[in-house]
Amino acid sequence: MKQTIFTFLLLVLCLSANAKIDRQAVINRNNPKVNSIDSLSSLTVGNGGFAFTADATGLQTFPEVYSNGVPLGTMSDWGWHSFPNTQNYRAEEAFDQKMYSIEKFQDERRKAAANYLRANPHRLHLGTIGFDIHSPEAIMDARQELQLWKGLLQSDFSWKGKNYQVETACDPIRDLVAVRIQGSGKVIPILFRFPYPTAGHSDDACNWDANDKHSTEIVKADHQQVLLKRTLDATTYYVDIRWEGKAAFKALNRNGFRLTPQDKQFAFTCEYRTAAGSVANKDAESVFNASADYWTNFWQTGGIVDFSRCSDSRAKELERRIILSQYLLAVNCAGNTPPQETGLTYNSWFGKYHLEMIWWHQAQFALWGHPELLERSLDWYFRAEPMARKIAQRQGYKGIRWMKMTDPSSEEAPSKVGSYLIWQQPHLIYLTELLRRAGTNVSRFSTLIEETAEFMLDYARQSSAGKSDGTYALSGCIPAQETLSASSTVNPPFELAYWQWAMKVAGHPIQMDTLAYKDGLYLAAADATDTYTNIKYISDHPAVLGAYGIIPDTGLFNKKLMQKTLDWIWDGWNWDKTWGWDYPMVAMCAARLGDKQKAVDALLMPKRTNTYLVSGHNYQDQRLRLYLPGNGGLLTAVALMCAGWDGCKEKNPGFPAGWDVEWEGLKAMP
Repeated sequence: MKQTIFTFLLLVLCLSANAKIDRQAVINRNNPKVNSIDSLSSLTVGNGGFAFTADATGLQTFPEVYSNGVPLGTMSDWGWHSFPNTQNYRAEEAFDQKMYSIEKFQDERRKAAANYLRANPHRLHLGTIGFDIHSPEAIMDARQELQLWKGLLQSDFSWKGKNYQVETACDPIRDLVAVRIQGSGKVIPILFRFPYPTAGHSDDACNWDANDKHSTEIVKADHQQVLLKRTLDATTYYVDIRWEGKAAFKALNRNGFRLTPQDKQFAFTCEYRTAAGSVANKDAESVFNASADYWTNFWQTGGIVDFSRCSDSRAKELERRIILSQYLLAVNCAGNTPPQETGLTYNSWFGKYHLEMIWWHQAQFALWGHPELLERSLDWYFRAEPMARKIAQRQGYKGIRWMKMTDPSSEEAPSKVGSYLIWQQPHLIYLTELLRRAGTNVSRFSTLIEETAEFMLDYARQSSAGKSDGTYALSGCIPAQETLSASSTVNPPFELAYWQWAMKVAGHPIQMDTLAYKDGLYLAAADATDTYTNIKYISDHPAVLGAYGIIPDTGLFNKKLMQKTLDWIWDGWNWDKTWGWDYPMVAMCAARLGDKQKAVDALLMPKRTNTYLVSGHNYQDQRLRLYLPGNGGLLTAVALMCAGWDGCKEKNPGFPAGWDVEWEGLKAMP
């Protein structure tokens, strides 16, 4: 009898060990839910290159209310605008002869040129779609859920004693949003409102008070379709609105329109595009079906984690952050250009993207089973190559030097930091290596990789002038820890390790200097001998930990000293001056060092910049209410903590006892 019971238990254990994760159950239990008009609780549908963010009504009914929260954006990869350059500002006016930004402008024109070129072009808000309701207090009994498995936003609410159900989805291919509405009374009229851009550094890109500076023209109309032409200075685009059922469409003013349904059920689509030409009709039902197919396939084919067996009380929250981060990055950061740090939700840094952040946004795609989403945006590097070559040539270097802050044109935006930053340079090598390891043929990137490495070698050689020991150094740069100065910084540790690793991967191995230390702690740079007594050196990113977290062991440091450095940073760092990706970076370093408890604790450290909203967005502060590099860093760290890294044979090497994590489809890191 005992033998029979033992055999049965053994069979159960074996079956449990081999059981697949119930992916749909994991996803569904993490669907975000909202029950009020809350400016930090908007939810988004999108396809990676286009996104539509809605309030609790399922549409964008209250954009002004949400403008200082997580705004109700409608944004795309292609939607950009520039204010007229009436003063004929030129790039050379904002840079010195070697194309470095001028840090101190003595000349007012050059200052104005830098400000103009920094803010132009900027990303456009393409327009809001909302119910004709003017007071958020009038919305009662709001109940909203984002069904991640289908990419479907379901919103229920009451207004003036009537109940309404709204379904919202985005087409996976076209920049098109579909809406279905059902009410106990006649469907509420729908407003289409179009703002003028603000070119603000960080805002919703909606200037509602500049109606005379842009126009919206009806170029085609019939009983079930209207095609609008938007004109904003030299920028034009088109908005194609189609509906099913009886409705009346009316212009309210120069840039506002009302669609008034006649029945209790109504469906419509709204597509944003760059050309007016005829396109195939896609009704709402087709969009909802396509969305469901796309997202079901996304969740079934990519990586997944299941924390339901974990005994730690924080496991549920970590699982929530992971699932929602996967969704948010696929919605905001999988287009044909690198993403901005606030994705397609609202503008930060004028809507431009930062190439040093592309690793944090998109490395995770390859590690979580979706290399195709990473590869899509890397094609932009081919378009940017001529400008990157020009920058290197002007500065006296070989190869191509990737810019820091830019836009689809690949022009370098003036920045007293950006011109001196270098850690974006090896990213293309790292990201294509991840693609290769995921089974993607990366041969077409060979020339770009070679030219990227050519600059890296020449930069290191020139930084090492006068050295006779055969090693290379790095100087004249602002490192990832941006509190350091370009004029004095020598051998920042993360950049040294990154150069060492990337040059080897590119097929041109060189020997970089070892990491500098003092009193058993690795320094922020070789010249920063007061690293642990100077507040500026223990603020911002603790980038020294990236030298053995983001990057594998390069032989440039001692692991015992790195552990001692981690311990000091853990207790002594100025955590109030950090960013969302710092916590995953700390976790990756701790995991590689075998400090599993710190790895988990870092991901869940209770700090403001490690806060995750109901939507899953990583909140930073009042300016950056969302910060997608934090989400991407979280996924990258979890992949390393689950699947490990080259040479690591332990299961879940980043999780301590009590964290029985099940996972599928994750890739190990280098």
